[in-house]
Amino acid sequence: MMKTLIVGASGTTGKHLVEQFLAARKEVKIIVRPTAKIPEFWHQNELVQIIHGNISEMKVDEMNEIISDCDSFASCLGHNLTFKGIFGKPRKLVADAVQLICDAISKNNPEQAVKFVLMNTVGNQNRDINEPISTAQKIVIALIRLLVPPQADNEKAADFLRIKVDQKDSNIEWVAVRPDALINEKSVTDYSLHPSPIRSAIFNPGETSRINVAHFMAQLILDDDLWNEWKGQMPVIYNE
Repeated sequence: MMKTLIVGASGTTGKHLVEQFLAARKEVKIIVRPTAKIPEFWHQNELVQIIHGNISEMKVDEMNEIISDCDSFASCLGHNLTFKGIFGKPRKLVADAVQLICDAISKNNPEQAVKFVLMNTVGNQNRDINEPISTAQKIVIALIRLLVPPQADNEKAADFLRIKVDQKDSNIEWVAVRPDALINEKSVTDYSLHPSPIRSAIFNPGETSRINVAHFMAQLILDDDLWNEWKGQMPVIYNE
């Protein structure tokens, strides 16, 4: 059975995503920092293969070996909400990881296209389609992009999939999931999916629970019909 590689698995959403796959009896391979805190029972679970390392220090050949038995990929990578996490290095943690994995996939040249699901943000526009936003919001987003490095990192990560991988890559199909303001909930609840935001991410934000994001990301990989509905797009997810 092929596996799903999950990066960012030690984060709050990433942990939920691993749990979604384990509930579905799907094997996962996770890359976590040596100092990352993960549930103890993962170490004993035959469905979880744990690789300790810093993805920002990995090379293509190393990643190529890691992904040799994977047919799907999910990134919940993000920057820690600390001063060092927001303003320190690596500034392009998410974008560089996406490129590294995609380069390794291309080098591996899989027989069938693999699935890549990226957790992104509703603060990032899908520039493949016309997503009108107010001048005021454009100004605020521009300031955030200038002053808060993770915003630019998220944009570059999605742009790599949108522009470099595009819709024509024979090796990789992708979806970039855009939640609004993230909150914590203990269980999956009803949520809605939209091709574009239906409210202002800055002036009228909605809420999205991390476990709902994880549920949708897992279902994209597990459900081919859902995948075919959203591949090559940047769906926005809101709690109902």
